[in-house]
Amino acid sequence: MKKHTRREFGATALSVIAASVLPAPFVRAADRKYDPGASDTEIKLGQTVPHSGPGSLYGVLGRVGEAYFQMLNDKGGINGRKVKFLTMDDAYSAPKCVEATRRLVEQEEVLALYGSLGTAPQTAVHKYLNSKGVPQLLLNTGASKWNDPKNFKWTMAGLPLYPTEARILAKHVVSVKPDAKIGILYQNDDFGRDFLGPFKKVLADAGGKAQVIMEQTYDLTDPTVDSQLINLSKSGADVFYNITTGKATSQSIRKVAELGWKPLQLLSAGSTGRSILSAAGLENAKDIVAIRYNKEVGVPRYEKDPDVVAFEELRKKYLPNIDPDNTIAFAGYGQAATMGEILRRCGDDLTRANVLKHATTLAGFHSPYFLDGINYSYTPDDYTPMKTLYVSIFNGKDWDLSGEPMTE
Repeated sequence: MKKHTRREFGATALSVIAASVLPAPFVRAADRKYDPGASDTEIKLGQTVPHSGPGSLYGVLGRVGEAYFQMLNDKGGINGRKVKFLTMDDAYSAPKCVEATRRLVEQEEVLALYGSLGTAPQTAVHKYLNSKGVPQLLLNTGASKWNDPKNFKWTMAGLPLYPTEARILAKHVVSVKPDAKIGILYQNDDFGRDFLGPFKKVLADAGGKAQVIMEQTYDLTDPTVDSQLINLSKSGADVFYNITTGKATSQSIRKVAELGWKPLQLLSAGSTGRSILSAAGLENAKDIVAIRYNKEVGVPRYEKDPDVVAFEELRKKYLPNIDPDNTIAFAGYGQAATMGEILRRCGDDLTRANVLKHATTLAGFHSPYFLDGINYSYTPDDYTPMKTLYVSIFNGKDWDLSGEPMTE
């Protein structure tokens, strides 16, 4: 079998194993309901992620999914059925995502897709999957467009929505700097604007004493963001909302330090990865504020956490080549556990409509990836994955949680 093209293994999360592996109670065959991808013995799931190309570090999401369902299958499966999980390579390319998704739906006939990655690739198959009535669940993207149950009821994000994050950070600013003068650098696309509008609305609703006094934009093709940072540093802003990604994040954090500018700096959660902060200089990232909702692996504070211990047991047995501090892998473990819980709740009604029903009524479920106090908040009328998040502060080495979690 060629590596990183088609994967037919399984995966499992210990948090739901006890319930999942119990054999289904005796029911009449007539009481069982199936759509393509389900039978008395099997449930077939699909996913597209970049196993190759520049985004290939996210391919571990698929490998963890394989391991999770393999572990589950080794213990009897879900309600007596084995899970066949197909994670396909889209190389973070929209055309390849379309090709892989069509194959999963039309040739492999999966019951549902879960955990696929990226706003652009998933947008390319958004209408197609909804026209086919195939669940597109727990997407690894937080774009606001995924919360549209009226028009696209089959699609649900798996990450905090960008507007949720922005609203919580705005509430934090109002609470700690009620008269803040805010400068913003944002990516000049839908990603940047998803944060900008909700952030400014919270400021306005709070009375408008905290104000945005300058906005600067950048394009992904810009070689640097130095000129934008110079302008912001001269604006008189004492808060800097850094809505950037990748190299622009590293550059901006480093430039703020070089300029000797010392604002309260807010950072989008997707840009808080260790590699990004290391490129900026961990000392330069000290005191940055971002939202947090997940535990981490490979850090002392969580090493005895039962869910982290369970993931480590899975990793050692099924994924020994993955580093024990791979937080992306741990995120994939949490999503596989959540998908397993949805299927467990479906019982013997393994129709796509019933899968969607249980996904949209998941409010209150706690993923093993989540911090205490964080649960899914999905309802049939609101696909916001979670509305309560922690505000955290980078101490130069790790993220410290700031008090109790905040709700948007």
